[in-house]
Amino acid sequence: SYGIAIGKVFLLENPDFVLNNSDQVLEIEREKEIEKFQLAIEKTKESVRRSYEKINKALGQSYAKIADAHMMMLEDPMMKTSVLKMIEKGSKAEYAVYKTMSNILEAFSKMKDGYFRERSNDIRDLCQELIFNLLGKKRNSLANLPKDSIVVSHNLTAADTALMKEKTAQGFAIDIGGKTSHVALVANGLGIPAVSGLQNVSKNVKTGDTIILDGINGLVIINPDAQTIKKYEAQLQAWLEQKRQLISLAHLPSQTLDGQKVFLLANIDSPDEVKTVLENGAQGIGLYRSEFIYFHRSSWPTPKEHFEAYYKVVTQMQGKPVVIRTVDLGGDKLSNVLIEKIGYEQNPFLGLRAIRLCLKYPDMFEAQLLGLLQASAFGKIDILYPMISGLEQLQQASEILDKAKEKLRAKKIPFDENIKVGAMIEIPAAVMISDALAKHVDFFSIGTNDLIQYSIATDRGNESVADLYNPLHPAILKLIKITIDSANQAKIPVAMCGQMASNPLYTKILLGLGLKEFSVAKEQIPLIKKVIRETKVSDAKELAQKVLACQYQDEILELLSMDEIKESNK
Repeated sequence: SYGIAIGKVFLLENPDFVLNNSDQVLEIEREKEIEKFQLAIEKTKESVRRSYEKINKALGQSYAKIADAHMMMLEDPMMKTSVLKMIEKGSKAEYAVYKTMSNILEAFSKMKDGYFRERSNDIRDLCQELIFNLLGKKRNSLANLPKDSIVVSHNLTAADTALMKEKTAQGFAIDIGGKTSHVALVANGLGIPAVSGLQNVSKNVKTGDTIILDGINGLVIINPDAQTIKKYEAQLQAWLEQKRQLISLAHLPSQTLDGQKVFLLANIDSPDEVKTVLENGAQGIGLYRSEFIYFHRSSWPTPKEHFEAYYKVVTQMQGKPVVIRTVDLGGDKLSNVLIEKIGYEQNPFLGLRAIRLCLKYPDMFEAQLLGLLQASAFGKIDILYPMISGLEQLQQASEILDKAKEKLRAKKIPFDENIKVGAMIEIPAAVMISDALAKHVDFFSIGTNDLIQYSIATDRGNESVADLYNPLHPAILKLIKITIDSANQAKIPVAMCGQMASNPLYTKILLGLGLKEFSVAKEQIPLIKKVIRETKVSDAKELAQKVLACQYQDEILELLSMDEIKESNK
């Protein structure tokens, strides 16, 4: 998580349990052990619920879905069955939990997928908490964290990380975890520097040590000398000054040096984020991910629940446009209700997700559309369908939308009769028929995260092939150009809402490819605006032409480096 911090270590120790099965339970006592296990499960669930509340308060509901994943693990029937069988054979409850969780951890550690290997850290956290509750012990906490400390630990729970906001921690360093770990996501949400995956940092420091936390380069320097501290203090001041300058840009016009207006919007997950969106100067919301409302529940949301969520956003935006993506559950976005309906898929990224899920369960889809339509009477709402791969899906979705409109008309409930509908372009098939799709929608939004994943056949959560996941792959740039050209030919707007749009390294290339609408992470709005305001469209087009002619990614990177040097000299 980006940033620099210099401070004193607060070491949060999380001992691993190593239990043995030497103490056998008599048959007459086994019922008590089962009861003890069930009580510990409920106590741990209550702790997870408190974590949910802390994270929700600190960051909003989009991050609180972390607790939802933990709740699903605690409710897993296979885990419970394994523990109960061991107790019935004479094991103590704490050993049965320890052994069962150890077996699950071993299975996860052998998985090829980096995303699922990282989930083993969450399982380990829950295992420790369950055993603490079984033994009647209390876990070490951040309740006594001194102000402006840097937290060092083997691992942190999501609730620990959220608590750092209340306790004003400067940042944290942990032994395990990676870019997709829950604590990394929360750290980014809090905007505090962090470095994970350090393997043994917790064994090499003690509370009170001075350390430098470099979240820009992924470094931790323990007990640095005076010269190193001086060097990093200068870097820290430069970073803080950069942040101040960017904040001053928030409400300046988003246009290039030669007067080209660029629409700069924000991506959000929940209504709680709107305040920050407006503070950062967004001209609207280009991607409202509606999945959060499906988490932490056992049934599909009702039209009323949808309406209340969207009404809250659209009224806060005060007439600015809000693009709401219909639910994109599936892939790595799971929820209790989804698991109950379809179970665990062998290859979820290619399975029943997004628009496919909506068309499979039209009643669930219609409930969302009813809520969306009713909210459209109170502000500017556009509907965005995810993972469109063909005209047939658009046609089926339109039929369900028309049915929802008819129901509202029959009840004389107002809605925007001219509500606009768009398609996410995130599958290569959609790019190749984008000229046909453009005739049936009001706008496009390019989702680069999945477009890159599906085009290069690279799992974006797998660290083993992370180097192949590259937005600058020549094929990706050509797919983006085809999409923008198809939209321009049909005279419909085209935005980009994937992570590529949030990276200032790519802003100039995207401008040169003809992109005029960027929907980005809310924290990145000022930085992307800075690049836009320092760029001439003519220069951007020249750079884009050169980039499209490249056959190797290294050539593109070299062009970008040369362009950066040229701009610096100016």
